[in-house]
Amino acid sequence: MSKVNIFKPVEQKSRSAAPAPPTDSAAFHAVVDSRRSVRVYADDPIPESVMEACMDAALKAPNSSNLQTWEIHHVVDAAKKAALVEACLSQPAAGTAPELLVFVGRPDLWRRNNQWMLEAFDRAGTVPESAYQYYRKITPLVYDQGAFGWRTPFKWWITRWRGLRKPIPREPIGKWGMRIWAHKSTALACAQFMLAMRAHGFDTCPMEGMDSARVKRLLGLPRQAVVTMVISAGKRAEGGVYGAQQRFDRKHFIHRH
Repeated sequence: MSKVNIFKPVEQKSRSAAPAPPTDSAAFHAVVDSRRSVRVYADDPIPESVMEACMDAALKAPNSSNLQTWEIHHVVDAAKKAALVEACLSQPAAGTAPELLVFVGRPDLWRRNNQWMLEAFDRAGTVPESAYQYYRKITPLVYDQGAFGWRTPFKWWITRWRGLRKPIPREPIGKWGMRIWAHKSTALACAQFMLAMRAHGFDTCPMEGMDSARVKRLLGLPRQAVVTMVISAGKRAEGGVYGAQQRFDRKHFIHRH
């Protein structure tokens, strides 16, 4: 097995770019620029093949430690869909949508997925020992908060004490930190799903206006799960986009240091 240390700083020297798959930047920006949050949908259905392809695209999103602590709940049952619309406050973006999906963060599944990573390494057979050590030692140290969160105060003090001397990862700490950690990765999957839908010619609307407790009960989710957002999908109807896109001046948001 290779002994390459994947965490060793890269030698400071001139490096040439490696070959990468070709891309179409104009097509990508066309997708980004045409994406809008659609509030009213047409009756046109979305082919199942498109739904499957876009959910697969979402699952290819970047995520923390590649632990993929997310779930996509595609609600297709008529009764559950009606209940989900109600939990989304019966807003038109939900009530008129051909498809409804709930993107859920699962911080409680990090151990299972961590084991899956180790098993994937075993199957590959060519993974550096340092990668094994990351999932055997580093991830448990970072993500294990202990039963009832007993490790939390100790982790808080240790990170701040060690952080006085050198850079150190300071999050996630505690159950709330783990929820934020899972939300961040799941939100990346949400964005990737919405862009994939637009690339296929369909539209979406991300909704935080929902009763997350009712959504969790509807889907039978455990207490540790967190609902990141509900996303509706379909084709925009006439008047389904409420006005021109408004973005504040980029000078307020882009900072160079």
